Amino acid sequence: MKKIAFTLLVLFTVFQTQAQEERDEKRERIKALKVAYFTQELKLDEQTAAKFWPIYNKYEEQRRELHKREHVELKNVECMSENEAENLLDEFLSVESAEYKIKKQLFKDLKQIISAKDIIKLHELEDEFHKKLIKEYRSKREQKGVDSSE
Repeated sequence: MKKIAFTLLVLFTVFQTQAQEERDEKRERIKALKVAYFTQELKLDEQTAAKFWPIYNKYEEQRRELHKREHVELKNVECMSENEAENLLDEFLSVESAEYKIKKQLFKDLKQIISAKDIIKLHELEDEFHKKLIKEYRSKREQKGVDSSE
């Protein structure tokens, strides 16, 4: 019985590690596509890109951390006390405020290396890139649905 439990534990660990590696690979692939897309669309030369990406990557990391705070596992809202709901609303507002501050800092930092027009274009590119990712994700999900029904 111990051997079976140990074997199951090892298999579970291997599958978890493999799934995490796949997520990391996908994340890195998306990041590479984003770098290429933004660099091309903003027409960043080597020097400008070398200044741009550390600033943008710092912003992305800060934003990712904020989203972790905002996307907490919610209990059933119906079972939540009014006080808990108030605290959660305060946290949402705190995250929104912090996100505004880091975006404001991003724009300030980027103004040192690219034009205001390019910063606005970057803002649009972020939305476009996100929409393209969602479209690709949905397309792949639909393809899987078609493939599995055959």
